[in-house]
Amino acid sequence: MTLTIIIPVYNEKNTLREIISRVRAINLPTKKEIIIIDDGSTDGTGAIIANLPDDIIKIYHNRNMGKGAAIRSGIKHATGDLIIIQDADMEYRVDDYPSLLAPILNEGESVVYGSRRLNRSNTRHSHMLFFWGGALVTWLTNVLYKTNITDEPTCYKLFRSEVLKGIDLKCEGFEFCPEVTAKIAKKNIRIFEVPISYNPRRISEGKKMRAKDGLITAWTLIKYRFKD
Repeated sequence: MTLTIIIPVYNEKNTLREIISRVRAINLPTKKEIIIIDDGSTDGTGAIIANLPDDIIKIYHNRNMGKGAAIRSGIKHATGDLIIIQDADMEYRVDDYPSLLAPILNEGESVVYGSRRLNRSNTRHSHMLFFWGGALVTWLTNVLYKTNITDEPTCYKLFRSEVLKGIDLKCEGFEFCPEVTAKIAKKNIRIFEVPISYNPRRISEGKKMRAKDGLITAWTLIKYRFKD
């Protein structure tokens, strides 16, 4: 069995080498396929990607198209049995991969989310606006789709490949998360959660989400609740 790790990248020259090193080094009960999508970076990230080992699949966007578009490019090239999304910064720990894989490999689950809220040791936040925004988005998800999850906007989303490839995604930007969650919930596929670690970075350190992205997320959840 192979795990495809999709890494969308936009201007992450300071952390990219380290996150790739950690992804390559992690010991897993599966094989690994690594796909990096350079989403029109302008800070030298593209040159770093070009010099990475040849066993990494490299995709380049000529212009910045958004995280959702980058993920969709990665999905098209994924050949693994399982697919996980990995940000190119250092907020999430690849050491959590085994915990994420276990419910699928051992219990037959199809979708697993890593929940920052289930890990009580996660006490730092990049900004309280992001913290409460995430809580609101999660609450809205549970109300609209009758789910019972604790961390909808988490980066760590792991899928059986046939499940993710079977979803007609339209996302361009950060709305990948609410769109994929909405469409999975509408298929009545259970979202299993496991606790994960979280080391948030601030906007001054390169965090790219803004308040407007929270509004787009909420609208995306509402839109797909009533749209086929």
